[in-house]
Formats: sequence, structure tokens, C-alpha cells
Amino acid sequence: MKYQVGDEIIVLHSNEEGRIIEMMNDKMVMIEVRGVKFPAYMDQIDFPYFKRFTEKKLFPNKTAPQKIYVDQIPKEKIKKNESKEDEGVWMYIIPKFTLDDFNDEIVESVKIFLSNRTRVAYKFIYDQCFAQESNFSIESSIDPFTDFYIHDISFSDVSDSPQFNFDFSLIEAHKKKADHFESSVKVKPKQLFQKIEQLKEDSLVSISYKLFDTYPDKEEDNHIAIDILRNAGYKVYEVSKIKQNIPTARSVVDLHIEKIVDKHSHLTNAEIIQIQLAEFEKWLELAQFNHLPSMIFIHGIGKGKLKEEIHDLLKVKTGIKSFINKYHEFYGYGATEIYFSY
Repeated sequence: MKYQVGDEIIVLHSNEEGRIIEMMNDKMVMIEVRGVKFPAYMDQIDFPYFKRFTEKKLFPNKTAPQKIYVDQIPKEKIKKNESKEDEGVWMYIIPKFTLDDFNDEIVESVKIFLSNRTRVAYKFIYDQCFAQESNFSIESSIDPFTDFYIHDISFSDVSDSPQFNFDFSLIEAHKKKADHFESSVKVKPKQLFQKIEQLKEDSLVSISYKLFDTYPDKEEDNHIAIDILRNAGYKVYEVSKIKQNIPTARSVVDLHIEKIVDKHSHLTNAEIIQIQLAEFEKWLELAQFNHLPSMIFIHGIGKGKLKEEIHDLLKVKTGIKSFINKYHEFYGYGATEIYFSY
């Protein structure tokens, strides 16, 4: 193989020098340039010797040797790259390929990177989970326009639907900016396998997930005087009497759209799902508020989209002991039963 770990290299498109820190496969290596680690194809790099040989020398030759001291070397002025545009903060998944016993290319592991493509530096807390159980956590910071290698995950563990949770905050606090901002990525195995196959076909390096475009502003206090609300026709209750003024909890809730709204023929499928999920959230909170031991949501069978969305929400909700979608004598397989923990 042309390269080995520790070889000095030059990145052809940027003319920057670095070194190889890992051999990823027979086409790709992990390199480090000025403290930043990232993958590169071998045809994107070369040895730096020809560049060094052909470059002009920093100091002209003289008839007699001349000592050069550190304070005599002209310092390079640091220039802000004004051409860079904010493109948000991203999480990258980079597959590491290897060959099996039959010389077929397979994915051995995936590398997780955080990429800051903004002019702002952030502190972040990272937590990677399997089935809501933390597998790896780290707390660090990331500078503007830099990449941060986090860790590797064995490809065999990807089938456990990994979830990647981030909690960002500003290194330099700003009174108009939020104290912190949370973002999460849940990777479904089937989708990831498809993306890796597409990545190989397109000769790309990574799979990207945008975490946010810009760091959010602090929420404004939208307090409205109670008298204004009353005069506008809203019902206003005392906090001490809130329980007697909210709907009674139900142990069975039917989420079929015709049970929620009178007219729905003009609604798109996406709008129908949003209405159904809002109804689900409402009755789930009421059940927990009234300490019901369990409840049933009727979602029907159909294409299974509503059931899938409900199950994904239940996996991250607090106070959920367990839930099950099994055959029921009244609802068949079209209902999910939920058990609460208090």
C-alpha cells in the first residue's frame, strides 16, 4: 500500500500539510491537519516532498551561513475567512470499511463527528443511547468552522437503533440568546443501511444530519394580563381549581380522524397525522395527570404510520413503564396498550 500510519501528506485541494493517523480501508485514510482530524480518499492526498523541493526558500542564500532567530521570522497574519458562510451545526456518520473472508467490502464500524459550520463557538454535552440506556457520553467544546471526532460505534450495534443527543450552549453567553439548546438524531437501521449503499455508489465519504441552522434566541415573556384574556372571551381558571376544569381522563381513546374532526376530506395525510398526534399527546398527558394505571390508543392498522409515530414518542416519554401492540378481542392489532409508572 502506498501510505502508512504516520506518513506526512499534503491535501491536494487546499495545499495543507498533515499526517496519516489511521488506515480506514484500501481507498480511504484518516488524516490530521493542524489539529483537525477528517477522512480523505487516497487520490485526494500526496506526499509533500515534491512541494517542499519546488517551493521558494524562506530566506535567500548568502555567501556565508547566517543564523536565523525566532523573532526574525516574519509572522503570518491571521486572516478571517470572510468567504465562509454559516451552514449550521451537523453530525456526520462515516462508515469504516474492511474486507471479509470472501474479499467483499463490509462496514466494520462507524465514526461519529460533530461539525461546526458557523462563526460561533459552542460548549456541548453529547450522549449516545441504545434503547434509552446511555452508551457513551462526553462534554467538550467546538470552535467555529471545525470538526470534532467523538467516538466509534461497532456496526453490529447499529441494529439497536442508536440515538444521539446533544445539548449546546454558548461559550460566550449572550443575554438575548437561549441558555442552552437541545438537538437529537435517532437513526433507524434500515435507513442507515440504505444510505451507506447510496454513499458507496456516489463515492461519498459521510452521511450528514443537520442539528440546527442558527443558535436560537431566548424565548420572550409572552405574559398577557388576565383581564385582557377574559375580555377576549377566554375561560380563565384559578390554579387551585384546574383539576375540576380539565377534561376527564379516558382509558380508551380512538385516534381515527373521523372521531376527532367532523370534516377531514380536505386535509392532507401529513395534516391528518399531526392532528392525530396532537390528540394522542393531549390524552396521554391527561391520563398521567390523573394517575391512570394504563390506557389504550386505537390507531388502526392501515400502513402503520400512526402506530410507528406513537411508538417512537412512547420510547422517549417519561413515566411510561411499557407499551404493547398485541391482538385484542375488540380492536385486533389496531391498538396499543400503555402502562404507566409513577
